[in-house]
Amino acid sequence: MYKIKGKIDTTNASAFEKDLMEKLPTEIDASELEYITSSGLRALMKLLQTVGNVTIYNVNPDVYEVFEITGFDTLLDIRK
Repeated sequence: MYKIKGKIDTTNASAFEKDLMEKLPTEIDASELEYITSSGLRALMKLLQTVGNVTIYNVNPDVYEVFEITGFDTLLDIRK
């Protein structure tokens, strides 16, 4: 399972996307994800378009709110 830690923002989203596209995970542990911006969401969208289905586990309430506001909660299988 692929693990995301810390914050995903414009400073590291490119590296995050590159790593996702190299590993192509379908299951992601977000228990240590503190924050994600639109650049991080864009990387997840690219992954979703590539692999077809992505499940994200252990999403904290703040990060879930970002997924919910942006509609990503309907695109990804998100489990709190």
